[in-house]
Amino acid sequence: MVSCHMLKYLAVVCVIVTGVFVSACVGPQLKATTQASVFNLKSEDIAQGGLAFITSSSVTGQEEDRQALAMSFTEVMKTLRPNLRVVPLATTLSAINHAGLAVDYKRMLEDYRVTGIFEHKVLQEVARVSGARYVAQLKLSGFRQDSKNRLGMIGIRFVETKSTDLRLFLQVWDSVDGSVVWEGAEELTSARDTVAEETVTFKSAIEEAARQLLKSFP
Repeated sequence: MVSCHMLKYLAVVCVIVTGVFVSACVGPQLKATTQASVFNLKSEDIAQGGLAFITSSSVTGQEEDRQALAMSFTEVMKTLRPNLRVVPLATTLSAINHAGLAVDYKRMLEDYRVTGIFEHKVLQEVARVSGARYVAQLKLSGFRQDSKNRLGMIGIRFVETKSTDLRLFLQVWDSVDGSVVWEGAEELTSARDTVAEETVTFKSAIEEAARQLLKSFP
């Protein structure tokens, strides 16, 4: 026979578990901070001139992350801004290699890490072979995933809080005069209570950061 004390205890557990599952069904909590500076760029400029993405930089140092960063971002841009003429990274790289510009392109990227400047002559060649006037580079300056137990009883974990912090930077150059015409940064924090062993994927974090940053894009 179950005692009154045990019934009360089970009732409390049921209430807590129900609340946990309801909380876990709520979507992720997002905090986005966007900074953007427009120097000389309008939407019609990119629609007419085109925007070619070049090799991204990443704090992870892994080639696959840099490729995935550019791919995910350009997919979101094409979806949200179908009026813009966007040249994906893979297309740009193929055009550079086909034109025999690989050595100059590598040197330009290496010099940029020191000077923060893309050499105008090489930038013009990259734009020419890609068929776009404007050149864009993405930088992943921060990416962190974390998981914390939020609630548990009698040795059983009910829910975890999964969080992702990401910092993304986009810079657009005009190949005609070698100037920076737009730049923006996005800091995104996503947190979600869940009872599953799921995490916020790298791809989904980049896509959400892209959606937030593109709200400020011309």
